[in-house]
Amino acid sequence: MKKGYLSQYFNGVAAKRLSAVEANILRSNQHEFNGTKGIKNILGESEGKVYYKTKFIYLSDYDDEPIAEEGSLTWYDTRYKNINRSAEYRLYFPDNRVSQCANEKDILVIAKRPDDTLLAIVAEAETTIAQQILWLFGFSDLTHPGFSGREELETEQDRVQFASRLILESIGIPVEETEESFLEKMLGKFNDKFPNTKIFSEYARSTLPDVKIHNENDADAVLMAWMEREEILFKTMEKHIIGERLSLGFAGDVDGFIKFSLSVQNRRKIRVGLALENHLEKIFHEYGIRYSRNPITENKSKPDFTFPGKKEYHDASFSKLNLTMLGVKSSCKDRWRQVLSEATRVDKKHLLTLEAAISKNQTDEMASKNLHLILPSKLHQSYLPEQRNWLMSVSNFVQHLLEQQRSLC
Repeated sequence: MKKGYLSQYFNGVAAKRLSAVEANILRSNQHEFNGTKGIKNILGESEGKVYYKTKFIYLSDYDDEPIAEEGSLTWYDTRYKNINRSAEYRLYFPDNRVSQCANEKDILVIAKRPDDTLLAIVAEAETTIAQQILWLFGFSDLTHPGFSGREELETEQDRVQFASRLILESIGIPVEETEESFLEKMLGKFNDKFPNTKIFSEYARSTLPDVKIHNENDADAVLMAWMEREEILFKTMEKHIIGERLSLGFAGDVDGFIKFSLSVQNRRKIRVGLALENHLEKIFHEYGIRYSRNPITENKSKPDFTFPGKKEYHDASFSKLNLTMLGVKSSCKDRWRQVLSEATRVDKKHLLTLEAAISKNQTDEMASKNLHLILPSKLHQSYLPEQRNWLMSVSNFVQHLLEQQRSLC
């Protein structure tokens, strides 16, 4: 097990794409898969039946929360005690809400945790979450009928970083990466409570004095470094603040506990998006790019950024061909469509996100709506080859803005 890699959370993982017959098997009374090499290497050989405590999850882009159930998977040799025949392993999958959701071409993942429990994931075919699961676990080709397996999860692909943390947390795997050496400094500086996001983002950047903008190609790495650092510092401080509050107890105050829990969840959701905007604003400032943040446009909508600014946007004599609009969302799902109705003078919209492996169906629809997707260059590898030529990097976008600004001089 190596800290900071998938091996910290999983001992091995096997995956396959369900055939029509296998999907029917999951919904029928049989529920058994052949124990091919890919999964046998993960679960090993056994004498008799082995019951693994398992969390079952069904994932789809269209549900806010995954369908989840607790149960068990059974691993056994159908020829156990038959000394005249070689072993033939099977994996028995129980009937539950997750198995009932399975369909042809869905992704099935069996992941073994360090505590010897299993995670069984069914992800709906051709969705963003299915593509993200494949990318997270390092699977690219599932065309053969059996399970593909991975036992060593410590390659560079397996390093847990910002995008992979988001996916892990979406399947119920908390990533508790902290930097305790900063805790006392932060508690003293911020009086044991979170400051507003702008101040916290500034502090996060200040802890990385060597991360600087030198040329037009630095924006991608700088943005990810700042986001990674802020995320770790936030988790460090949040862990302490939540721990302190829980140590006081709630003395039977159920409403108080629920209110506290919701406040934690809301802070997490809001903070990431604002942190991303804060760091982008700093990047634009460093490059000398003119912009307005959250200007009011038609119908009181407030796009995240307009370029060169709100004055030019509201000047009817200023050519709309020289206007650029940027929406910023740390993760997209269907929320990307919100950007389409903002800044109506701008025909071609841009959207920057940190979400890995958005499905081809989604990116094709974005392109058809004249919306161009921007991601830090490191995340481009999570997309299919046929998607990558269409994607923009942060540096590409910065160069576009600088060229547009020079043309106005």
